[in-house]
Amino acid sequence: MKAQTAVPPHSQAAAGAQRDVASSLKITEIFHSLQGESSLSGWPTVFVRLTGCPLRCQYCDTAYAFHGGQRQTLDDILDSIDRHQCGHVCVTGGEPLAQPACLDLLSRLCDRGHVVSLETSGALPVAAVDPRVIKILDIKTPGSGEQQRNHWANLQALQAHDEIKFVICDRTDYDWAADLIRQHELQRYTVWLSPSHAQLAPRELAAWMLADQLPARLQLQLHKHIWGDVPGH
Repeated sequence: MKAQTAVPPHSQAAAGAQRDVASSLKITEIFHSLQGESSLSGWPTVFVRLTGCPLRCQYCDTAYAFHGGQRQTLDDILDSIDRHQCGHVCVTGGEPLAQPACLDLLSRLCDRGHVVSLETSGALPVAAVDPRVIKILDIKTPGSGEQQRNHWANLQALQAHDEIKFVICDRTDYDWAADLIRQHELQRYTVWLSPSHAQLAPRELAAWMLADQLPARLQLQLHKHIWGDVPGH
């Protein structure tokens, strides 16, 4: 009989850690609120905010999700969502696609019949995202400080139901986004321009869009008008 080779304890631990990462996610918060952005704005929605992000946009309003969080199995996450009895689920961050198991969570949510949206920075590939998911791609403008992180191949991975968002800090950002929209004919999708909170007045952005007849939509963050800049809303 051939002798079995013992697996070193450290190898067993490493394999166990890999299994945990593949079947769980680090979660900052799961909460029930109104969707404040995108074409789904106003819908009661369960938000699943994943922990961690490789970007550091200067205007980020969820920096509290960069670190910490609690690791939860996908089954536990789904149970938490089910308790709210809500048809819409938004997976957000941080950057949710930085955790590989996010793809499995998205598919399982779709399998359960939810309307599923994904808010992603656009810095990581979206081609493997379940096609049933509404991808909301946040293209990083120069004013974000992370323009160089845009993964431009994502524009070829979008579907008709997907949406594109630009956060606009100033006129330079606006001109840059307008050129990109026209160059790539992004009006095939729903395109949103959002004024960076406390950096650009909405009426100023509105004036530019009207003057240019830009094929895009102005977006304000509904949740901030209702609850302010408070986590969990």
